[in-house]
Amino acid sequence: MHITAQQILVFVGKAAHSIQTQRDYLTDLDAAIGDADHGINLDRGFSAVLIRLPDVADQDIGTILKTVGTTLVSTIGGASGPLYGTAFLRAGMTVAGRFTLSPEELVVALEAAMLGIQTRGKSMRGEKTMLDALAPAIDTLKATLASGDDLPIALCKSVNACETGMRSTIPMLATKGRASYLGERSIGHQDPGATSMFLLAQALLDTLDT
Repeated sequence: MHITAQQILVFVGKAAHSIQTQRDYLTDLDAAIGDADHGINLDRGFSAVLIRLPDVADQDIGTILKTVGTTLVSTIGGASGPLYGTAFLRAGMTVAGRFTLSPEELVVALEAAMLGIQTRGKSMRGEKTMLDALAPAIDTLKATLASGDDLPIALCKSVNACETGMRSTIPMLATKGRASYLGERSIGHQDPGATSMFLLAQALLDTLDT
């Protein structure tokens, strides 16, 4: 199974809808350990992305992803804009000129996105960030594809791992971002960035599992 540029457009639309639907929930999570604006900021950014998508509807996947990235960077304040923007930009750079992606190329793009987040945020897995959802999702996707699963099944297992990673942030001590200022008071709260990452992973699964 290959992923088409049209499916990437659908994925972005589903991601934007999910962020909009869960905007208040994401903001409530952020209110506990951050600036109470994660959902608001992401909704604003993805709403701007939807306005831009028609301009690149006939373009390659790399151009689509880079357009998402630049739009998020330019419209979202705080940490989430640069982090998600960098993720989409890095992913887009790895698939420049491609109108379809193999499962293996999807993994490469996701790994580039994760590296972009790590570099931009100076963070790593285990610090109560979006990486705690993304890293296990990628690890699981790679392992299940290598074992012979087709992409929809591999993605389903990957999203399950992403959700587990998201929930693993609840008992974690935050050591990055605004949440780190709370010290031990950050323990017991689910990370909003890990939560929005799970929403994006679910949107990708919903797009391809049809």
